[in-house]
Amino acid sequence: MTDDGFEAVLEHVEAELGFATSHYNDSYLDRRISARMRRTGAGSYREYLGLLEADSGEPQALLDSMSINVTGFFRNPEVWEMVGEVLAELSAEDGPIRIWSAACADGREPYSLSMLAHADDRIDEDRVEILATDIHEGAIETARRGVYETSRTVDVGEQLAFLDDPDRHVERSGDRFRVRAHVRRPVDFERHDLINDPPKSGIDVVVCRNLFIYIDSAYKESIVGTISTALRPGGHLVIGKAETIPPALAPAFDVRESRLRIYRLADPELIPAD
Repeated sequence: MTDDGFEAVLEHVEAELGFATSHYNDSYLDRRISARMRRTGAGSYREYLGLLEADSGEPQALLDSMSINVTGFFRNPEVWEMVGEVLAELSAEDGPIRIWSAACADGREPYSLSMLAHADDRIDEDRVEILATDIHEGAIETARRGVYETSRTVDVGEQLAFLDDPDRHVERSGDRFRVRAHVRRPVDFERHDLINDPPKSGIDVVVCRNLFIYIDSAYKESIVGTISTALRPGGHLVIGKAETIPPALAPAFDVRESRLRIYRLADPELIPAD
């Protein structure tokens, strides 16, 4: 990554393709660019930059590669058990239950939220509204279809074992799984850029897991701040088990479950203004 060609590729991607490379770790970006270089046979960053400029299909292929799509149904089951407790508490209150699955990738996280609401008798699924967003339009299209397949590296059936009755929520045909209509119904998908687009508002629970480990530390606070301002007072934030809330934002939150990285917004006024 000392090659100035690498920096030239990043500058091109940011200026011409609108992807904010400056917000991501260089190691993450290098892995994704190097993967495209191997796929295209480019021998150097400079050669790959020339390909980006000359091949009309390569820019989109690179953007697709840069999309963070590590996900699964009910990843870390103990986290989902606690999320179920939070949703059950919200069901004891009045009004809709608004959930934002930020950086939702291929949709398995928001569908897990919907399945959880339908599977737990303590949760009023009719009041659950799930907004699922991602920067990548292709991921959103995949998510809307709600069709997933077991592969050599991903066992969808095993992921769904968290549920007592998975067949109630998915139709299975061999290694192909289709999310049933009642699970898809509460989920609204839209493209949203956590870096450049304005935040949402009035959200009871934000689930944004395993995004911040890829974000450069200089920008992590602003992105977590954008997500935090979407929460209503008392709302919950769920992040990845290897992630932490930036120190400047931590005073605004009470720790609900430290090990599971679940927090409650105690004082919105302590969120630093942009």
